Parts: sequence; C-alpha cells; structure tokens
Amino acid sequence: MFSKIVKFLFLSILISTITLAQSVYDFTRLDASPRAAALAGSYVAGGEDPDVIFYNPAAINTLEGTPVSFSYLNHLLDINAANLSASYYVEEIGRFGAGIQYINYGDFTEADEFGNRYGEFGAFDMAVSLGYANELDENFNYGASLKLIYSSIAENSSSAAAIDLGLNYLIPDSKWSFGFAVLNLGTQLSSYIDSKESLPLDIRAGFAKELQHMPFKFYFSFNRLNDDYDNFIDRFKQFTVGGEFRLSKVIKLRFGYDNEKRSDLKIGTTAGLAGFNAGVGFKVSDYFVDYAFSSLGSIGAFHRFGVQTTF
Repeated sequence: MFSKIVKFLFLSILISTITLAQSVYDFTRLDASPRAAALAGSYVAGGEDPDVIFYNPAAINTLEGTPVSFSYLNHLLDINAANLSASYYVEEIGRFGAGIQYINYGDFTEADEFGNRYGEFGAFDMAVSLGYANELDENFNYGASLKLIYSSIAENSSSAAAIDLGLNYLIPDSKWSFGFAVLNLGTQLSSYIDSKESLPLDIRAGFAKELQHMPFKFYFSFNRLNDDYDNFIDRFKQFTVGGEFRLSKVIKLRFGYDNEKRSDLKIGTTAGLAGFNAGVGFKVSDYFVDYAFSSLGSIGAFHRFGVQTTF
C-alpha cells in the first residue's frame, strides 16, 4: 500500500518540478535566486551574488566582502522552496562559500487502494553545499563545492553526496566573463526502498559580456552538455540566454529565455510564454531586493523573491 503512495508521490513531484530526468534529486536543478531565474539560469559565468555557488563555485572568488542572500520560491500548488547562501574571504587562504537549498512539497493524505485514510505525511528535499575558490592565475579562478543531499517522504529517506567543480576566466578590460562547471558529480548513499538512482549530472559552459557604452549585460549558457542524443548537434539545444539592464544605480531590469523549457512545455502547436522569464532588482539602503517571474505556459508560473546584503 505505502509503496503505491510513494510511487504516486514521485510522479507528482516529477510533474510539479517540470523535469524529464528520472531522479529524486532533480530539485537541485531549480534556479536558486531571483536574479539567476530572471536570466533563465544562464549564470555559469555570473557573479556579484553568493548564489553563484549553485551554478559555478569558481565564481564566488569574484565576490567582495561577506555577502549573504536569501530567496523564496512560490512553486506550483502548495509547494514552497527557499535558498540561503553566503561567502567569506579568509586572508592568504581563499574564499569560502556555503549554501542551502530546501523545498517542501506540503502534506499528503495516507490512504490505501480502497480509500481508507490513515493520516497525513510530508515530503521535503534539502541540499547543503560548502565551497572553496581561489586564483589559478591572474583573472583565472577555480573552485569546488561539496554537496550533501537529503530527501524525505514520510518515514522513508534517500541521501547522496556530490561535488561541483568550476572554472571562471575574466577579461576586465573588455568586460568578458567565461564559465565552465560540472554540477552534481557524485553518488547515492542511501535509497528509497530498493530503488537506486543517479544524480542529475549537469555540465555547463557559458559567458557573460557587459557592453562598453550601454548599461546592459548579456548572459549565455549551454546546459546539460553531458546528455545523450542521437545527433551531436542536438545537445546544444539546451541553452539559456539572459540580459540585465541597469536603469539607474538602484534599479535593474532582467529577462531570460530557456530553450529547453520552451520545447518541453509546448502543448500542441503553442507554448504560450513558456520558457520566458523576467525580473527586477532594486536597492533599498544596504539591501538588494529581487523579484523574478518564470512562465510555464498554460501550466502556471513561478514567483521568486529574494534579498541580499553585504557585511
């Protein structure tokens, strides 16, 4: 009886997170900040945000001071998620970063195949990351992040350990930034019942470019380059692109496009606004407040809110 409930819950979770991979750890693919989400996740060459540890641990070495970021995601149905990240520089050692990803799927009714109810149970996922970054050479950063992942459904649980690896290269004079990352490289430690699952490995490469004579920064990323396709060219269809306009010292507008989501969420001949993202960021005193809207077409939309400050 309970195994049937677990299978149904797995299906619900997979549908609600809008992913195709058969892994209970797919929640780690969710964008971890409103800024990155507004840019459609094209953040492997990003910076200025401690949440970059979730996209490329090497990029935390571009941060200054001790930044702290918190964000909240209003998911579909009664699913909610939150992320927390921070970074700290240690003199003559390097820069460290830490992050927590958490998602709660709400309460579920426990019942058998005859409809007899026995109570309620909950489900949640969590990942904790601890990273380190330093210079490999001038303007060339490397980084690594150890990630412990835990998933719980009622009395059952699953866990995994992974490492994220990254490289980040800057060209300050022309304002180019390049990034390469291998995310979720690891193994499952314990599984739900007897179901062994792999981690959602994700190899990304991209760049960011700030224009010289215009307050605009462009972001681009190829994602999941490790996925198998019959045609080699098809693996490059999973790309995201984003842009950030600096309207003033306190207001920024953002947009993003996710080609994979646009394709996956197409119903019939139309996809609506699926794959399109937009957001705004503004400064209030010493705090940066961000909002992002991510469309899932006719299915619905995500709303993310975040706040960041530097100590």
